[in-house]
Amino acid sequence: MVRRRVPPVTLALVAVGLVAGGLWWWAVLRLLLVPGDTGAVEGAVAAGGWGLSLLPVHVAASVRRPGVGRAGGVVGAGVTKASRRRRWGAGSGPS
Repeated sequence: MVRRRVPPVTLALVAVGLVAGGLWWWAVLRLLLVPGDTGAVEGAVAAGGWGLSLLPVHVAASVRRPGVGRAGGVVGAGVTKASRRRRWGAGSGPS
């Protein structure tokens, strides 16, 4: 069995993530179980954690190759916004 050494920065980030996740669950459970005794802090923590959960899905960095436009075609070569039809197989004729 090979044992690899985990950098301390990674351990610290994991610990911070676990603490933040624990605080979020605490706020959500407190809002659900005792809604009359909760305050703005619990609501802000719960809403902020929910908002952060959407971030990776909707805000993702895209890696673009130089000379390639948004639609995947070469810049300046008549790129359209329409998606290209995929042709499977080697012997497709003109449509």
